[in-house]
Amino acid sequence: MQPGSADWARHCRRVCDQLGVALTVRRLSLQPIRGESLEAVAREARLSAFADLVQPGELVATGQHRDDQAETVLLALLRGSGPRGLAGMIAERPIGAGRLVRPLLDWTRADLQAYAKTRGLTWIEDPSNANTDIDRNLVRHQVLPLLRRRWPAAGVTIARSARHCADATALLDRWADAELPAIAGSRPGTLAIKDLLRRDEGQQRALLRRAIEQQGFRVPSERILARILNELARARLDASPLVAWPGCEARRYRGDIYLIEPLPPVPSVNLRWRADRELVLPAWLGRIEPVGQMPSSSRELRVQFAPTGLYCRGADGRRRTLKKVWQQAGIPVWLRGYVPVFLDDGGPVLITGVAACSTAAPAVRWYGHPWERYGVFREALTDS
Repeated sequence: MQPGSADWARHCRRVCDQLGVALTVRRLSLQPIRGESLEAVAREARLSAFADLVQPGELVATGQHRDDQAETVLLALLRGSGPRGLAGMIAERPIGAGRLVRPLLDWTRADLQAYAKTRGLTWIEDPSNANTDIDRNLVRHQVLPLLRRRWPAAGVTIARSARHCADATALLDRWADAELPAIAGSRPGTLAIKDLLRRDEGQQRALLRRAIEQQGFRVPSERILARILNELARARLDASPLVAWPGCEARRYRGDIYLIEPLPPVPSVNLRWRADRELVLPAWLGRIEPVGQMPSSSRELRVQFAPTGLYCRGADGRRRTLKKVWQQAGIPVWLRGYVPVFLDDGGPVLITGVAACSTAAPAVRWYGHPWERYGVFREALTDS
């Protein structure tokens, strides 16, 4: 984002070499999402990079201080945030396999600058920090100084309010954690719509927000939460509504709400598979591994996604349309196009994790797909 970033990396390398500290430099490719600020995208990208690097038992320590906290809380207030947003930056939270800690939140910018000067430290000033077209910088350079002239302890009192909101948020989270099992859906990780809608509106929002957070997705705005509750949860039973925000999609099937990663286009490839090898699937759909030996009469099979006009013959000899098989297995409509279907010259042999359509169907396991946590697909099939 800054022309001088390569110089900053060289500065960090010099300092780390002097101190004997290991340094990892990551160059991130940022792709802003429509309607989202570049600064927000950059923040998420940095946190994602930290999460990739941190190992179990390790801490990532960042340098935010009390003035940063005051800026964060004021910006959250201007956005109309609730207790979670007004809690500002919390002192410690999980990140990847480790913990993110902010040990300097009780110190001011002036305290840290005085310490750095006394110790003879050198640092680089980001020139964008002076740009008051950026909301945070406007608050830093114009709003907070004005507040401090009238209320000198403004930074302290704002931080105190943030702690109160953090306490309230923690209490609400504990309540939601205890209540979520009561609205669990028919599949792990899903929410039962009828049980969710029995609660009052405030509880619905709190439970939905906590479920999204627990599954590792970014909590959306109040407007998006309202759409999930009004457009998705109250849709017709045969509808397939979608509410999306960066990094997540809320979808419905029958009486449950699913929270999933955004779905890519349905694969249009035709693959060949032999039973003695692993099959790596397109996109992030994981891999197929054989279980035991496949009958020699079907040593090589085709693999397709979303085939149409075909039938599956079960162990009882009855033919069913693939649509009927999907319905009987309870596979969501929006998920069916991503399921590998094995075929020979006679038609479908196996719908992975759903149904065997032939006595020659291979036993396979499907690993690494993003829906494993829902228990939608069976591990290995030898019959229908």
